[in-house]
Amino acid sequence: MTEKNQEDSKKNKEEAVNTSDNNQQKEIKEKTIEEKLKESEEKLLRSLAEVENQRRRFEKEIKDAFEFGSFNFAKESLAILDNLQRAKEAIKNDEQLKHNKDLDKFLENITIIEKDLISIFEKNRINKIEAQNKKFDPNFHQAMSEIADNEKEPGTILQEIQAGYMLGDRLLRPALVSVSKKQSSENEENQDKKEKK
Repeated sequence: MTEKNQEDSKKNKEEAVNTSDNNQQKEIKEKTIEEKLKESEEKLLRSLAEVENQRRRFEKEIKDAFEFGSFNFAKESLAILDNLQRAKEAIKNDEQLKHNKDLDKFLENITIIEKDLISIFEKNRINKIEAQNKKFDPNFHQAMSEIADNEKEPGTILQEIQAGYMLGDRLLRPALVSVSKKQSSENEENQDKKEKK
C-alpha cells in the first residue's frame, strides 16, 4: 500500500472512532435529557399532588368552620337550658310557691321557653344524648358515681345527672351519669377492708 492509502485508511479509522465517540456522547446527552425530563415530570406530579392535598385540606377546614364554628357558642348556650330546667325544679319544690295560684301558669311559660330552646338546638343539629338505661360509653358519658344494683347489668346507666349533647357528629358535652355495679356481699366487703389494712 502506498503512503496515501495508508493515510486515507488512518483518517477513515479516526473518523469512524470520532463518529462512534460522538454517537456515544449524543447517547449520554440524550440519556441525561431523558433523565432530566423524567425527573421534571416526577417533580411536577408531586407538586400537583401536593396542591391537590392542600386544596382538599382547605375545603375540609372551610366545611368544618361552617359546621362547627359555632361549637363554643353552642356549648355555652347549654347553660341556659340547664338553668331553665333547674329553675323549674326549684320552683316546683318550693313550699311557699306550691300554694301560689299562678304557679301552674308560670311553670307552663318556662316549659314553653324550654321547648323553644330545644327546638332551636335541634334545627342547628344540637341533639341530646339518650343515656337512661343505656350501656355506659366513655365516648358519650362521664360516670360520676356507681350505684349497687343486682337487677341491672353492670355498666348500665341508672341515673342522668346532667344531659349530654352532640353537635352533628361531634361531642358537645358528655352526659354526667350514675352507673350500676354488682352489689357485693358484706363478707366480700369485710375481706376487702381487712386486705387493705
